[in-house]
Amino acid sequence: MIKPLLDMPGGWEWLIILVIVVFVFGAAKLPDLARGSGQALRIFKAEARGLKDDEEKAKALSPVDEQAAKKAELDARQAELDAERAKLNHDA
Repeated sequence: MIKPLLDMPGGWEWLIILVIVVFVFGAAKLPDLARGSGQALRIFKAEARGLKDDEEKAKALSPVDEQAAKKAELDARQAELDAERAKLNHDA
């Protein structure tokens, strides 16, 4: 069996890493660093929850609503194509 080159750090290794982080960032900056990490994690969770909610809403649409949504999307795409065609014709 092949042993991996890098294992997860154990107890003492985490302590050494923590000491190095304190020396690099300074004890005064650690609360700000932790606060920023917490905010980033909260934002990530909120976005993931939002994506899940969007999927559930899409599944909850009735077939008529789904067809109307597809038609609206196609109309928007057609409007973009028409605008691009007009721009090309104007430039030519």
